[in-house]
Amino acid sequence: MKRNKGFHKKLTALVMGGLAMMMVSGTAMAADTVQLDLKDSVQMALENNRNIKSALAGVDAAKWNLSSYRRKTGVTFSWAATAQRIGGRTNELNGIDGSQYGNTWKATMPLYNGSLRAAIDQYGYGLNEADVTLENVKQGIRYEATADYYKILQCRNLIGVQQDAVNTLQEHLDNVNAQYRVGTVAKSDVLASQVQLANAQQALVTAQNNYDIAISTLNNVVGLPTDTVLDIRDQLKYTKYDLSLDDCTKYALANRADGAAAYYAVKQAEASINTARSGYYPTVNAVASKTIAGDSGFKDNESETWVAGAEASWNIFDNGVTAANIKTAEASLVTKQEKAHQTDETIQLDVRTAYLSLQAAEKNIQTTQVAVTQAEEDYKIAQVRYSAGVGTNLDVMDANEKLTSARTNYYTALYQYNTSKAALDKAMGLPVDIDVVKYRESQLAGNRVKKVREDAKLHADAILELTEEAKQASKEEAKAGRQIEREAQKAAKEKKVKESAATAKSAPVAEPAEAAQNTDSVAEEMAK
Repeated sequence: MKRNKGFHKKLTALVMGGLAMMMVSGTAMAADTVQLDLKDSVQMALENNRNIKSALAGVDAAKWNLSSYRRKTGVTFSWAATAQRIGGRTNELNGIDGSQYGNTWKATMPLYNGSLRAAIDQYGYGLNEADVTLENVKQGIRYEATADYYKILQCRNLIGVQQDAVNTLQEHLDNVNAQYRVGTVAKSDVLASQVQLANAQQALVTAQNNYDIAISTLNNVVGLPTDTVLDIRDQLKYTKYDLSLDDCTKYALANRADGAAAYYAVKQAEASINTARSGYYPTVNAVASKTIAGDSGFKDNESETWVAGAEASWNIFDNGVTAANIKTAEASLVTKQEKAHQTDETIQLDVRTAYLSLQAAEKNIQTTQVAVTQAEEDYKIAQVRYSAGVGTNLDVMDANEKLTSARTNYYTALYQYNTSKAALDKAMGLPVDIDVVKYRESQLAGNRVKKVREDAKLHADAILELTEEAKQASKEEAKAGRQIEREAQKAAKEKKVKESAATAKSAPVAEPAEAAQNTDSVAEEMAK
């Protein structure tokens, strides 16, 4: 499974790194280091993120909801037993006295049930919605991991910018101090340079802190301990994007998973109307039953009867309940339809916003790149002029500030371009595990969910349901939680018993007269 190789490699490095650090340090534990690239970060997030696991559980619940209704269309068997003690004058005259037993076996299969058929359609669409919702969650996690990865690169670049600013300001301060010692500059130049350097050092500390937070944030998304040290060697770069806004919008309207989820929500609402309308129609079941009764349980000499046939029931008049249910379902359909239209509008807005942000960042990359070159030249000139005595200290500090700003703007433009590209991918609905268009086409062709998934899967190792390992882990966690609760309750009871015993042992026994006096005192105090 090619998709998992990167993750297992990184996980192995994490474990081995931790073991090695334990053996070297003995008692001291150092943070583990994991080397990651963007592809590995996304893959680890898709495998470990808890939002995806929750969405997988939603798919599992939808699958079994549908299964429960499908199973109701088959044959069901039931057994009813009675045990009675019968007495009385009348029963004695009829020869009935003592214990009576009865056993009835019944087999039932629905022949016509409109409510059941509509429910199967409704929960079938619910499973379709859960599938595409899972894909939508995965796309969101992919974007989150990508944006957090680029944030680390951005913060690292800004550390470099602020470090350069500190270095150049330190060099300038050294130059100012040298000139001050020979009396060519005033003390104010030294003080101003020191303040500027201190400000740059504070900005560097902030940049380093932002980098540490970005590392912890990505660790949280990909499922690593937040103190894991990440070795990331990529650089922010610019890659031309050639698609038009119209092409991106058309693709998004056809491929967005949340758009497909809104479509299936509408289909569920339509099916719920049919469920409500089933109240106007009868239900018909095929029934076969066998009953034995007597005074000694299961014996050949007891009475025996069997029945086979059909049962029909029809609610001729329900005082308008069915009509009210239909109106409620129709109102729900309007709500789902409006939400679907709103989703389409949101999709168009998301695409347009991400596309325009991408274009703006692309233009800013070009302009800020030129600005960096100009700011570097301006700073060199300011330094030379100051050293020659024809420029001011303010000129140097102003040029340094502009250079730092220009470099910051350049890396910010690169960061915004890459994150806007990732946002555009998400806005367009670029698939992770399933092709939404193929999914809908296969579902409209009348295929069962298993076939629909196979038609839409992009790779063989796509995870579309909870694994057995995940289900077993959930059961074990619940079992362990119940055990902890029982132990906590037991400890609390024991503590309460001990405290009660200690209180009873230490409490003084009041004399009757003294107790009566205390009671009178309390009554007098309350009467005031």
